[in-house]
Amino acid sequence: MDSKNSAVAISIKKLTRRFNSFTAVNAIDFNIAQGITFGLLGSNGAGKTTTIKMLTTLLQPSSGTATVGGHDIISSPQAVRENIGYIPQLFSADAELSGYENLLMSAKLYGIRHSERKGRIAQVLEFMGLGEFANRLVRDYSGGMIRKLEIAQAILHKPKVLFMDEPTTGLDPVARRLVWKHIQELHRDLHTTIILTTHDMEEADHLCTMLGFMSRGKIRALGSPAELKKAVGKNATLNDVFIHFTGSTISDEDTYDNTRQMRQILNARN
Repeated sequence: MDSKNSAVAISIKKLTRRFNSFTAVNAIDFNIAQGITFGLLGSNGAGKTTTIKMLTTLLQPSSGTATVGGHDIISSPQAVRENIGYIPQLFSADAELSGYENLLMSAKLYGIRHSERKGRIAQVLEFMGLGEFANRLVRDYSGGMIRKLEIAQAILHKPKVLFMDEPTTGLDPVARRLVWKHIQELHRDLHTTIILTTHDMEEADHLCTMLGFMSRGKIRALGSPAELKKAVGKNATLNDVFIHFTGSTISDEDTYDNTRQMRQILNARN
């Protein structure tokens, strides 16, 4: 946690999720300060998405708990949902609706008053640079435009905390940079606390105030990008930091953890 900012947006206490005998998230315990961009880094299968799903109340913890915006994810899930925005890893906008219609649907789901909807939608469309495309069907949007629309949907109700699960996966380099730009604007202009997961070290270094390195269900290191690189050595990169604290590379982790976790989760559902 950033010691210069004592207000806490998220407090995680021994948060754990098991799927039968497999522990996907293993008693993680840390705080995230208000108003920062926090990156949760790790390979596919490290436990990042499972953590985000618990913090957004989409998945019940096996044990432990957390507060998000001051609300407990177990005892007050509705209050948590009212105070967060969530952008899943896979595209979720309705391709058969226009950008405006997608936002109108979100406004209704978030309970935004009828008298405020039009103005709020116009604001987020302008903020995300989508005003001229508002009435175009989403099926005709590029991948970068879809992701920008989903960010617009997620901030429509002015959430205290915005969760983004691998927000640039599958985007081309130009679209990726545009999404980075808008994430930085969200942080700067709206003072939104942003929690994003990624396995892209360049993305994490570029966007995040603080980082948590996750491997095999545990948090292995916490700190700012500069602090973590300094702890490893002169001219260290975040890839070096990952190897130092986990003992493996991202590709090694992908091969081992992703296969094992998917098998265990599928078995748990059957």
